[in-house]
Amino acid sequence: MNTIFEIETRGQGPYEFTRDAARWVAGADVDEALLTLMIRHTSASLLIQENADPEVQTDLTNFFARLVPPTTDPAMSYLTHTYEGPDDMPAHIKASLLPISLQIPIIDGRMSLGTWQGIYLFEHRDRPHRRQVAALLR
Repeated sequence: MNTIFEIETRGQGPYEFTRDAARWVAGADVDEALLTLMIRHTSASLLIQENADPEVQTDLTNFFARLVPPTTDPAMSYLTHTYEGPDDMPAHIKASLLPISLQIPIIDGRMSLGTWQGIYLFEHRDRPHRRQVAALLR
């Protein structure tokens, strides 16, 4: 069984879609399986991360902005892929550092995430996008 999740983003940062995935898994009527998620873009990532305190998402966004600043930052002057905007190549770098796919066990018909874990698309571009995450349940 498979589907595509479409996630609207409004700029850099994590976007939780745990409920959408849980609803889809519940409708699949499977007891045990493995859910594989893969983002179909090269400038965004997937994460399993804490979903209780929103400061975690803010801190992650700020950390990666400091780790890989835009090409307008003098420290990034060595980059040559700059024609799609100052956030594009840094977005590709962030996506190469973070996962683009996740696997989550389904046990007793539910995703076996921890108490404070959620599934996030991590957008690395400044402008809004409609991102696709492919899902396969086996």
